[in-house]
Amino acid sequence: MEVLNNNAQKEVGQFVAEDFRTAAVFSNYGIDFCCRGNRSVEEVCEKNNIDTNELLDKLEAVISVNNGETIDYKSWPLDLLADYIEKKHHRYVEEKIPVLRQFLAKLCRVHGERHPELLEINDLFTASAGELAAHLKKEELILFPFVKKMVGATISQGAVEAPHFGTVENPIAMMMEEHDNEGVRFRKIAELTNNYNPPADACNTFRVTYAMLEEFEQDLHKHIHLENNILFPQAIKLEKQFH
Repeated sequence: MEVLNNNAQKEVGQFVAEDFRTAAVFSNYGIDFCCRGNRSVEEVCEKNNIDTNELLDKLEAVISVNNGETIDYKSWPLDLLADYIEKKHHRYVEEKIPVLRQFLAKLCRVHGERHPELLEINDLFTASAGELAAHLKKEELILFPFVKKMVGATISQGAVEAPHFGTVENPIAMMMEEHDNEGVRFRKIAELTNNYNPPADACNTFRVTYAMLEEFEQDLHKHIHLENNILFPQAIKLEKQFH
C-alpha cells in the first residue's frame, strides 16, 4: 500500500523518464506526459476524474513485464507458433502504428523546421506502416492457414490439397523479401535518429517517440527471426512430407 501511495505522489514525467512504455498508458487516459509532466499521478487523476488505483495498476502491469528471453520456440508445434506470432507480434504492430504515427505527426508539426530529419523519419515510418499492414494480412489469410492445414493433416494422417500458390516456398519467398525491405527501412530510421538518441533540445514526446521506434524495431527483429529462422524453414520441411 505504501508503494502505491509513493507512486501516486510521483510525477507523470518521472514515470515516463524511467520507463517510456508508461507513456502509452497515460496517452490512453488523455494525460499529457509531455508539456505538463510535472504533475503527480494523484493530481492528474483528481483533475481528470480517474481512479488512481486503476491507473497505478495499469502502470505497474506495463513496468513489470520482463523482457528476458527463455522460451524455446523451436520446440513449439508450427500452428502454435503461427498463432503466437499473429497474436503477439502482429497485434503489437497494429497497436503501435497509430500511436507512433500520431506522435511523429506532432513532432513534424512542432519541431520539423528545426529538425528536418523528422520529416524523412515520418515518411519512412508511414511507408512501413502501409507495407506492414498488407504484409500481415497476407500471412494471416494465405500463409498461416496453409501451415495450420498441414499440421492438421499430419495429426489426422490425411492429405493436403495443393494450394493455389503452388508451393509454400512461393509466399515464403515473398514474405522474406518484404522482411528485407523493412530491415533496410529501419536501418535508415536508426541512422536518422542517431540510433534512437534524441537531440539535446528534445521534449518528452520527442524522447518517447524515439524510444517507441526503437522498441518497434526490436519487436520487428524478433518477429522476423521467428518467421525466417523457425516457422518458414519448418513449414518448407513439413510440406515435403506430403510429396
